[in-house]
Amino acid sequence: MMKSRQGQRGAALLTAMIIVTLIASLAGGMVWQQYRAVQIEAADRARAQSTWVLQGALDWARLILRTDKSDVDDLNDFWATPLAESRLSTFLAGESGSANADDGPEAFLSGYIEDAQSRYNLRALVGGAQVPEEEKITLQRLCSQVNVPPDTATLIIEGLRAAFPNPASAPASNTGNANSEGPIQPAGLEQLTWLGLTADTIKRLQPYVVLLPKATPVNLNTASREVIGALLNVDLASAERVVQGRKGKAFKVPTDAAQFLPADTPIAPDRASVNSSYFLVTGRLRLDERQLEQRSLVERQGRTTIVLARERISQLVDR
Repeated sequence: MMKSRQGQRGAALLTAMIIVTLIASLAGGMVWQQYRAVQIEAADRARAQSTWVLQGALDWARLILRTDKSDVDDLNDFWATPLAESRLSTFLAGESGSANADDGPEAFLSGYIEDAQSRYNLRALVGGAQVPEEEKITLQRLCSQVNVPPDTATLIIEGLRAAFPNPASAPASNTGNANSEGPIQPAGLEQLTWLGLTADTIKRLQPYVVLLPKATPVNLNTASREVIGALLNVDLASAERVVQGRKGKAFKVPTDAAQFLPADTPIAPDRASVNSSYFLVTGRLRLDERQLEQRSLVERQGRTTIVLARERISQLVDR
């Protein structure tokens, strides 16, 4: 009789333990699901807020470019001044009149505008029946200056001309701009990997070349000495004199740079300019350990600034 009661008590205790374990497991699962839901909601809210902040920064950059009424574009213009990393709460406190800036979000915004026409536009290599010799020399000199593989210029020229065939020589049935038989047309410099370039080669070329929707001249007021030297086929010392000479006074016409160049250096008006229509806008928003970067290509058309391309990159911040 005693053994029977002890067995019943043991069974009851075991049942109670099983029930407690099940309840604890269910409660733990519910708490975990609730925690995940809160985290997902917070992440979605932060993503939406970041998108609106970066969109506001892009709109501000477009306003700056639209209000620039000067006839020339140079590095002394207001658009060329970068925005140093600033805490957003300082702006919010200034708008609301609050004296405590710590009440704002822990977010930091920075950004800058670059002249896309300060780089050599690879579009100059396509469109004609043949690649102009001066364009081929320009690209070869740039590739030599940044120490990329010797066949890089040839690879770029052949790849781009295959992706962007000459309309005059394209088949009559091919009514679009895309080449159905050739490689996919790259929309930006990063996509030149489709043509066989390595990521390291693109990284070396990126500060000096760009791929815009149409052929454009190089702005001598904003171009680097490497681009100027390659474009005008002069040594880097002469190109550096051009860079130093424009600091005192921006060039009003491309031929103003001739005073800093060797005698009889040709400056073709269709290859060099002193104003720009295409700009690269970069905005960075840092939230704790993450950073969201937005890069946009914009075109200025008189009083209108159009966004042509946009990409966002999320990355961890090194501390």
